[in-house]
Amino acid sequence: MRTRTLVALPAAVTAALLLAACGGSGDDTAASEGGVQLVTDGTLTVCTNPPYEPFEYEEDGEVVGLDIAIVNEVATDLGVTLTTKVTPFEGIQSGADLNTNNCDIVASGITITPERQEKIDFSDPYFDADQGLLVPEGSDLDSVEALEGATIGVQQATTGETWATDNGLQTVQFEDLGLQIQALKTGQVDAVVNDIAVLGPYVSEGFEVSANFSTGEQYGLGVKQGNTALLDQVNATLERIREDGTYDDLYTQYIGTAPMTSETASASPSPSDG
Repeated sequence: MRTRTLVALPAAVTAALLLAACGGSGDDTAASEGGVQLVTDGTLTVCTNPPYEPFEYEEDGEVVGLDIAIVNEVATDLGVTLTTKVTPFEGIQSGADLNTNNCDIVASGITITPERQEKIDFSDPYFDADQGLLVPEGSDLDSVEALEGATIGVQQATTGETWATDNGLQTVQFEDLGLQIQALKTGQVDAVVNDIAVLGPYVSEGFEVSANFSTGEQYGLGVKQGNTALLDQVNATLERIREDGTYDDLYTQYIGTAPMTSETASASPSPSDG
């Protein structure tokens, strides 16, 4: 068993150690290239909440998805490596993970809302999202009116929960999308409401997306309030990947179709048109 031996230090050394300790009691961040403050030197740390395919999900023991791929582009532009932390969505959307220096950036299909903007500095939007309704195949639940009296599974602290509550629906809260789907499988709930882009993978499991509720929502990446240098870099990366085609490639890889432009959107039916 090892014991620590106390050694008398010269007064100058002791004073220097005390000053260093005082200086480290505040923001435990390190400056990267370009003056961006990071929680860990040489690493961009992202907090995310899988399963939320295709934005963040586990594959071969690793968290992957559109969000992770985009944040990895930010890390590449910063000249650092990316580290992923899986945390509850509540701490992500509330800004708690950022404020406690648990991570530098949050990316988890986070809809930009005025309430969240009071706690998080958001990037430019990178994805347009509506709410979708997932039900068992053959269900007649296909509208707000049809959901009256039904039990709806929602993910806590999400805009889907807010939408369902605002529409007076009877809801049951779950911590993540995976638990919502499990509740639908076991009949604990009659339907699930969540962002429509993440519901597609479950259609092959005996479910169908019976309705699209257009809400005008957009996703953003979040950083700690006041971290202007990192926010500027995130926005610069988003601009770069849109201009050089990287965003289109990543979007197609994870969403399954190319992103719609204003021209293709006007020429194509919306999801709610069937």
